[in-house]
Amino acid sequence: MGGVSGAVGAAERAERVPKQDRSRATRQRLLEAAVACLAERGWAGSTVSVVAEHAGVSRGAAQHHFPTREDLFTAAVEYVAEERSVALRALFPEGAAADDRRAVVAALVDLYTGPLFRAALHLWVAASNEEQLRGRVTELEARVGRESHRIAVDLLGADETRPGARETVQGLLDMARGLGLANLLTDDGARRERVVEQWARLLDAALAQ
Repeated sequence: MGGVSGAVGAAERAERVPKQDRSRATRQRLLEAAVACLAERGWAGSTVSVVAEHAGVSRGAAQHHFPTREDLFTAAVEYVAEERSVALRALFPEGAAADDRRAVVAALVDLYTGPLFRAALHLWVAASNEEQLRGRVTELEARVGRESHRIAVDLLGADETRPGARETVQGLLDMARGLGLANLLTDDGARRERVVEQWARLLDAALAQ
C-alpha cells in the first residue's frame, strides 16, 4: 500500500507542478498586458476583459488571479516597477564609479520615459478621481518611490549623512519625473540629453567626498 500511495502522490505532484507553472505564466501575462493596455488606452479603455483578451486568456482566468480591476492594475504597475528596479541594478552590478554618474543619471531618467511611467501616470490620474483606487495607488507610489530613492543613493554613492545629499538625490528623481511628463506629447530626447549632462555635473559637485 505504501508503494502505491507513494506512486500516486508522486503522480499528483508531477501533475500539480505544471499547473503551478501555467498559473504563474498566466499571471505574468496578465500583469504585462495590463501595463501595456494602461499605457496605450488609459484607465477608461483598460477593462479586465480588454486585458484578458490582450493576454490571450479568458476573463474568468483573469478574475481568478485578480478579483477586481483595481487588484489587477495596482499589481501590474508594482510588478513592472520591481522588474525595472532589478534591471537597473543589473546595469551596475558592482555599483557605479564616480565618473559613471552620467550613466546612472541617464538610466534613472529612462525609468520615467517608457511604457511603465505612462501606465503609472494613467493610474495616478484615475486614482485622483476614483476613491476606491486612491489609497492603494498612494501606498504603491510611496513604496515605488522609496525603492527608486534607495537605488539612486546606492548607484550614485551618495552619503545621506551629509547635509543636502538626500535632497539632491530626491531632486534628481523629481527632475526625471518632470522629463518623463515632457516626453509624453513630443520627443524630448535632445533637451533631455542636455539636462542629463548638466545634472551629472551638479551631482559630481554636490556628492563629491
